[in-house]
Amino acid sequence: MIRKPSRIAARDIPRLQITPPQILGPFYPVAERPDLAGDLARPAGSAAEAGGQLIYVRGRVLARSGKPVPHARIEIWQANAAGKYRHPSDTNPAPLDPNFKGFAQLRADAAGRYAFRTVKPGGYPTAEGDIRPPHIHFTVDGRFDRLVTQLYFAGEPENQTDRWLNSLPQPERLIVALSAAPSHLGASAGVARFDIVLASG
Repeated sequence: MIRKPSRIAARDIPRLQITPPQILGPFYPVAERPDLAGDLARPAGSAAEAGGQLIYVRGRVLARSGKPVPHARIEIWQANAAGKYRHPSDTNPAPLDPNFKGFAQLRADAAGRYAFRTVKPGGYPTAEGDIRPPHIHFTVDGRFDRLVTQLYFAGEPENQTDRWLNSLPQPERLIVALSAAPSHLGASAGVARFDIVLASG
């Protein structure tokens, strides 16, 4: 007697965990237009590259099913290497970088893949006297969902005390390691992989 292969019920297929949300924060760009080239390290019209460690961030936008979310819209914004945002409400005395706007908008491709080039942001003091660890803000708009979150970097001491990161039950899910980039991308450049999972896509 030949047995037919059993079918796995859809509910039995492991599902990915949704990327934890984070606050939008007080420094969402209000006076800047996003760079559309995916290169924060040298935005359009800049005469030179921004200061700081060059990093490449790449990943995929996925639904919980594991399927890619094609053409998701992604906004990213961050402080410069000194920990200063180009925002009128940022009172941090650190200097602005004339070659760094810190705001870009890009689209994932048909397979949900995205990538951008930037500099590693610096930490900065808050009004409450804390020091926020280096992080990059994301808003991700898929077909059905919108997620606001932040990417943090492994090995930063302030990760242990940051109130927003540690408000999560699994803060490690937003922390990524920087690996060395291929030499042709820069001697000290790093690469971070950050996959983003939306509830429905």
